[in-house]
Formats: sequence, C-alpha cells, structure tokens
Amino acid sequence: MASRAQGVRPSTSCPSVAALLEALRPKQWLKNVILFAALVFSRHTFDMPYVAKAVVATALFCLLASTGYLFNDLCDAAADREHPEKRKRPIASGRLPRSLAIAVMGAGGIGSLTGAYALSTAFGATCTAYLVLTVTYTLHFKHLVILDVMGIAALFILRAVAGATAIDVVISPWFLICVAFLSLFLAMNKRLSELLLLEKAATQHRKNLGEYTPQLLERMINIVTAGAIMSYALYTFDVGAHPQRPSRLMLTIPFVLYGIFRYQYLVSRFGEGGAPEQTLISDRPMVINAALYAISVILILHWPD
Repeated sequence: MASRAQGVRPSTSCPSVAALLEALRPKQWLKNVILFAALVFSRHTFDMPYVAKAVVATALFCLLASTGYLFNDLCDAAADREHPEKRKRPIASGRLPRSLAIAVMGAGGIGSLTGAYALSTAFGATCTAYLVLTVTYTLHFKHLVILDVMGIAALFILRAVAGATAIDVVISPWFLICVAFLSLFLAMNKRLSELLLLEKAATQHRKNLGEYTPQLLERMINIVTAGAIMSYALYTFDVGAHPQRPSRLMLTIPFVLYGIFRYQYLVSRFGEGGAPEQTLISDRPMVINAALYAISVILILHWPD
C-alpha cells in the first residue's frame, strides 16, 4: 500500500509544479532585459564586476516580477475566467492551488528583496518601490482609465532605474523619457488589442476598457509613438556627445524606427499586441532588428575615439 501511494504522488504533484512555472511567467522576463541598458550605455559592457552585478540584479528582479504576477493572477482570477485566453492561466483554470501560489509569492517576495538589499541599498529601495507600485497597480490603477497605462510605464521606468542603481551609475533622463514613451506605446496597443478581441465582453474582463474606444487609443498611440522617436533621437545626442563631432549613436535611430513601424504593422495587419513579449520574440524581422540594434550600440559606444 505504501509503495502504491508513493507511486501516485509524482503524478499529482507534477501538474502543480508545471502550473507554478507557467504562473511565474518566464516569457515576460524578457521585459527585464532593460536592466542591462545602464550597463551598456555606461560603457561597462565588458567590465566583468559590473556584468556580474547586472546579471545578479536581473535574476533577483525576475523573481520579484514573478511575485507580482502571482499576486495579479490571484486577484484577477475571476475576471480572467471571462477572457478567451487568460482563462487558461494556472490560477484562473484551477490547475494551480491558491495556497501554493500564496506560499511561493511570499517566499519569492521576501527572498528577492533580501537579495536586492544585499546587493545595494539603492537597488533594494528601487525594487521595493517596484513591488509597492505593482500591488497598487493591481488593486487600483489598472481599473482607472489612462492611469492604467501610465502605471505600466512607471513600472518600466523603475526597471531601467533598477539597472542603474544595481551597478551604481547615472542614467540619462532622456533615456527614462524614451522608456516611458515606448512602454506607453506597448501598453496602449495591448489595450487596443483587448478591446478589439473582447468587443462587447470587454467590460466584463476589465471595467475600464469600456472607457476606451479604438479611435481614442489610436490617437494616443500616435502621440506616444512620436514622443518615443523624438526622445530617443535626443538621447543619442546626449550620450557620448563630443564638442567637435556629432554622436555616432544617431546611426541607431533607423533600427528604432523600423522596430516601432514593424510592431505597428503586426498589430494592424495580424491583430498582435495582446502579448507584447511574445510578439517581440516570435517575429523574425523584429528579432533580427533587435540583434542588429544591440550590436550597433555596443560597437559604437566602445569604438575607440
């Protein structure tokens, strides 16, 4: 009897482990790549002490972000069941027990913040601000029109700041403005995708979707698209500017333009945008463009004067 019972346990626990891994949303860790921006743009790309700190900081931030995703899914389980895609999430579908999700959420939050403060007080404080904003966003901001997308932008800005505080470098305000516009661009396209996908059932999933219209979102997207392009262009002048020559980082502007235009094409032509991280890694031209952009930035910033 004992051996039979032992033989049953793996088959019942494995689905929960798989569901937990899915609930941690490792695909969305792609967003945390922005923590490496400070490392690259401060010209420490090949300085191993800085690289090690950046890698550890990003790993801790991924754990912290996953804690926030668990909290979000626990709070939104009922609403997610009304969504054609989100109803498949582990907690909403019942594949992940709430008790296990709560236990992992608590352990992940405490563990990630402890590690963050051990790495740097400033980095720990930034991570604390991120966690507080995540909780506030889940409970309040995500239900308020306009403030919901602004909350997403603030979370991206904190990611960029976290990357700078982890390695103790200064980050340009222009870069933070650019991050804000790009995150608003992605968030508004996501809202537009949700609105078009859910149609009349949109307000059942998210009440504030009823406050948006496709026309309003398209106008707002046009504004933040222009803001993102302009702020990045100004940033290229700010980084490594030399009194006798223009910044060579200007040469990367075409990659940014293509990335934004390609994303808009995918949203308009194929209805992408509901899962930005999936769109960014599944479209081959986008991946190639991102790789060429990264290589260009590294070569330009480390090219001898």
